[in-house]
Amino acid sequence: MSVVMLPLVVLAAGRGGFWWMLLPAYAWYLTTALDGVLGLNEANPDPQTETRALFWHRAVTVVWFPLQFAAIFGCIWYASRAGHLSGPEKLGLFFGLGVLSGTIGMVYAHELLHQKTAVERWMGDLLLASTLYSHFRTEHLLVHHAWVSTPRDAVSARYNEGFYRFFWRVLRQGPRSAWRAEARLLARAGRRPWDRRSPFWRYGMLQGAMVLLALALGGLQGLGLFVFQAFVAIWQLELTNYVEHYGLTRKHLGEGRYEHILPRHSWNASHRVSNWLLINLQRHSDHHYKPDRRFPLLQTYGQDEAPQLPMGYPAMTFVAMVPPWWRRRMNPRVRAWRRQFYPEVTDWGPYNRGDLPMPRNAL
Repeated sequence: MSVVMLPLVVLAAGRGGFWWMLLPAYAWYLTTALDGVLGLNEANPDPQTETRALFWHRAVTVVWFPLQFAAIFGCIWYASRAGHLSGPEKLGLFFGLGVLSGTIGMVYAHELLHQKTAVERWMGDLLLASTLYSHFRTEHLLVHHAWVSTPRDAVSARYNEGFYRFFWRVLRQGPRSAWRAEARLLARAGRRPWDRRSPFWRYGMLQGAMVLLALALGGLQGLGLFVFQAFVAIWQLELTNYVEHYGLTRKHLGEGRYEHILPRHSWNASHRVSNWLLINLQRHSDHHYKPDRRFPLLQTYGQDEAPQLPMGYPAMTFVAMVPPWWRRRMNPRVRAWRRQFYPEVTDWGPYNRGDLPMPRNAL
């Protein structure tokens, strides 16, 4: 499903006009419509399946960076020279590319950075650099997976927090949080924050190389289009982050101690087609249970263990962009979740405001 988007990029660049709208129409609306037709897939694969049996599943994630790289930088070169594309048409094209790099590239980067092989991790780093969001690797691995649904995790959306307030908060806090986590990790080994082992050197060099290439191919216009594409991709990623844990909090046990992460702390969706497109990202509880489990083997959970969304992530991110609509759909579900799993908690005010203490020993 991801590879189908590449011919759409070529069509949008070659024909101009409103052809760029095929990209969001395919990734968001067609996927949602097919979810309605084909329904849910609640079957669980054998988690003991050997890695060698997953060759083609792994292959599409590994080869995606060169494909996305060619799409982004090929369009920068083409758009800066094509006389038939107006300014708005170029913005539309690069909005579509941002949908490509956000809906597909970010999800594949997420899968790759959790793996153990050097090739896969490098492909994940390159995908993140192509959207100027390299710090996500540190923030996701060192902070999010350790402290999801606690005050330490910036991308755990609070109850009643609208997406736009959440987005601005994450853009401000995310890079600082990632830097602080790496600095504290280095300090534990007796090293300084600027030690050569810090991944921020790699992040800076990769992102700098992408910026210079955009400038070389398209000048200041090419750089502007590249940055616009990156912003759209980041917006897509953070919309998904917003949906994944909205209002779900781990119980504070006192003195900065929190319960262990459980399936109940992630929103899940078993919608068949959006899970095909998003390589099972919506089986999110199992991903937090076993982060390095490859996407074809992720398990789904019933409502007695994990909360379920009424629609797949593409549809729910669309709802999230209209905060009153989102609160109307999701706040009753969060309150039902609280009654189901935490009937003993009588005061949710500190959870809602993010006033609980930071977890002990958090990076």
